[in-house]
Amino acid sequence: MADLFDIEDAQNASKKFMRIKELSSLIKKYQRSYYNGEGEISDAEFDRLWDELKILDPKNPILTKVGQDSGDFAKARHIMPMGSQEKAADPEQFLLWAEKHVYPEYLVEYKLDGASLELQYENGVLIRAVTRGDGVVGDDISANARKMQGVKALLRDKDENPIPFTGGVRGEVIMTHEIHKTFFSDKANCRNAANGLMRRKDGAGSENLKLITYDAFATGTYEPFFDEKGKIAWLTLCGFNVVPLKICRSPEEVIAYRSQVMEMRKNLEYDIDGLVIKDNVINLEDAGRARPDRQIAFKFSLEEAVSVLRAVEWSESGATYTPVAVFDPVEIAGTTVQRASLSNPDTIRALNIFIGSHVTVVKRGEIIPKIETAFSGKDPLSPIEYPKMCSSCRTSLVDEGSRLYCPNKDCPKRVLHRLMKWISVADIRDLGETLISALFDKGIVGSISDIYKLTPEILTPFFLNEESIASNKTSLGAQKVWRSINSHKTLTLPQFIAGFDIEGIGEANAEKLVSAGINTLEKMLDATQEQMAEVYGFADIMARTAAKGLAENKEEMLFLVNSKTIELVLPSGGKLAGKSFCFTGELVTIKRADAQNLVKQAGGSIKSSVTKDLSYLVTNDTSSGSSKNIKAASLGIPVISEKEFFEIVRR
Repeated sequence: MADLFDIEDAQNASKKFMRIKELSSLIKKYQRSYYNGEGEISDAEFDRLWDELKILDPKNPILTKVGQDSGDFAKARHIMPMGSQEKAADPEQFLLWAEKHVYPEYLVEYKLDGASLELQYENGVLIRAVTRGDGVVGDDISANARKMQGVKALLRDKDENPIPFTGGVRGEVIMTHEIHKTFFSDKANCRNAANGLMRRKDGAGSENLKLITYDAFATGTYEPFFDEKGKIAWLTLCGFNVVPLKICRSPEEVIAYRSQVMEMRKNLEYDIDGLVIKDNVINLEDAGRARPDRQIAFKFSLEEAVSVLRAVEWSESGATYTPVAVFDPVEIAGTTVQRASLSNPDTIRALNIFIGSHVTVVKRGEIIPKIETAFSGKDPLSPIEYPKMCSSCRTSLVDEGSRLYCPNKDCPKRVLHRLMKWISVADIRDLGETLISALFDKGIVGSISDIYKLTPEILTPFFLNEESIASNKTSLGAQKVWRSINSHKTLTLPQFIAGFDIEGIGEANAEKLVSAGINTLEKMLDATQEQMAEVYGFADIMARTAAKGLAENKEEMLFLVNSKTIELVLPSGGKLAGKSFCFTGELVTIKRADAQNLVKQAGGSIKSSVTKDLSYLVTNDTSSGSSKNIKAASLGIPVISEKEFFEIVRR
């Protein structure tokens, strides 16, 4: 057996090595195209490649380099290295960075989507303009730069007095949307057009470009600023176009400001693709690194958008009432979205969200969108109204924060939902929702136990009319349903527990309890909330819900088992025993639920997320940069296709 694992480890190591090699090659290729005027992929796609390489090989040399310019210009060194920034793709990543970088105030600037340029001055006279290049050496495009809007050949204050500054001024060369639309619409975007123009040997078109500055550093005796805010004020005094500056007092305020900028950026005259967050203290040592640590680029994403909340609807499922946000339609990752779950009352309160709030909606590879942040816009605000009574039994609803629900165990809506959940988990396919609803409405079935009291005679009126019954006709449909019920009386303990429709306790979570040693019905019913809370993947809220749900259904659970109506069995060894699978994305030839059942029938287990003990991640997009794919690659977990999955199952 050891030899087998050695082979698997070697295969995984080989796959990881090949992926690292592939990523390095792609990043080099796209860096060259980016810095030479025609970017081939979007920033978001490039960032996914970069992040995957960073996880797989964090010390890879390419992560400390930027691209290189063409060989068409003389070369010049930067006064200080022009490194790449750390990146945060979403609020979670930014908050992780902010935990390690606690500042009294956070300086927030637009991250301009153009081409970096360093202006070099001696005693206030422009002597050189250098592109980013490899971060240390770039192209000297001084002749072109002098034609650009916003480039100062001589530094003078508002009274035209000379400014004896020696050092560097950094900025971004951008093309406005209006210039792009009027003269360069054949180019894919403003950034590509700007990159191409600024490197033309004849300098034609450089007058259509604009420099917006954001940084400066003095190398002479004249030191005009002593902190980052002073630096921006000095650049403004010199007459440069300056990037807007926002002062935030907390990471949460930064996140809220990011949402506001996302909403307004479509009205800006130029492109931005995120924000840059830094401390007010100037740290030259950090700024000189290939990848400065004390500032971060907080990127925007194609998988998020800003909209306005117009209404909240309450979705009813069993006992639980779930708030669903309805907002103005927005495009996210190529699809139109206008609804997102708000999960529970606690989420509404934590977001401080109202009808009329401006909201950041995210998708990030998930099928179901969610609202990540909310802030006040120009629209009038009104509070979100919560339902007070159960729509079915008129019982007052209970707001536990993490859940708004009907507490009435005998609520007709709750009972019917439980019956439908049972026939789904027990896989009694012939007893469909329509039939079980009709049986429930007639008062014939009011509990799980009642399902197993059904006979062909009881079922026949639901298949034959009175005339057919009077002529003693036999209902084949009734016979089929009865046989289906009686052929599904053997369940595993996780299936049995999941069938009782306890909030949050599906088969996967029930399996966690079993794996933790709570592996018999008696142990399950005797387990305390505190014992369940100690189980991996559980917490106080889920443990409380589980304990309460088990107590409510204890009597019927024991009756079903003690009367031999249901037989509980241990999972069989099976050819997939000890193997676990996680499915992500769409399957083509089979429904995900059916694929998961194949795994369980063969003794394997299903996981909802990528963890270090996962055996396989199944996806039809094995080369994507999704978070699950990246995490699986970092842990050396095989990422297999649907076809490869079936090959494993059918061995």
